[in-house]
Amino acid sequence: MDRYLAGLAVAVVVAGLGGTYAYTRYAASDDPYADCRTSSVGGGDIGGDFTLVNQDGKTVTSAEVLTKPSLIYFGYTFCPDVCPLDTARNAEAVDILTEQGFDVQPVFISIDPERDTPEALKEFTSNIDDRMIALTGSAEQVQQASKAYRTYFKKQEGDDPQYYLMDHSTFTYLVLPKVGFVDFFRRDDTADQIAERTACYLSK
Repeated sequence: MDRYLAGLAVAVVVAGLGGTYAYTRYAASDDPYADCRTSSVGGGDIGGDFTLVNQDGKTVTSAEVLTKPSLIYFGYTFCPDVCPLDTARNAEAVDILTEQGFDVQPVFISIDPERDTPEALKEFTSNIDDRMIALTGSAEQVQQASKAYRTYFKKQEGDDPQYYLMDHSTFTYLVLPKVGFVDFFRRDDTADQIAERTACYLSK
């Protein structure tokens, strides 16, 4: 399942963001983060405004949430293994960055608003990292956020109505205040690798 999701996520992003490659090739000479990138995808039209509900039940906008460098992950709390592992790795990367003097926040956006209430998100984040901002919302609000970041998700058909699984992309997005999206990390990137590349961006 993990390999399938990772492969599917790559296919979705490549298909949805073909134009971004041209953007980065064109802007490479003017890109202040060029030496931090390990892929051809960066900047461009990924990211955007959203309005969601946090784990405290408060409606918040992207401008209110993304006030500091953020590692954004789209997943769901009923995820049996992928999401807990990925979010724990992101929290570990934040720990490493904190030791280096960088203030970075992990952000978790649910793609399962049907089950992911603010209460469910609060329990999830308490088991991962208290610094994590977790967000849910209506189906329309979640779809808007997913569309902004070009993510993929789909409810599996035929499963138990309470214990269904979700197919979803598994990228982590690095977003900087006043800059926006600058890069993404794959499932096979380690906490050390994420911290090292993030530190490169934050040092510019």
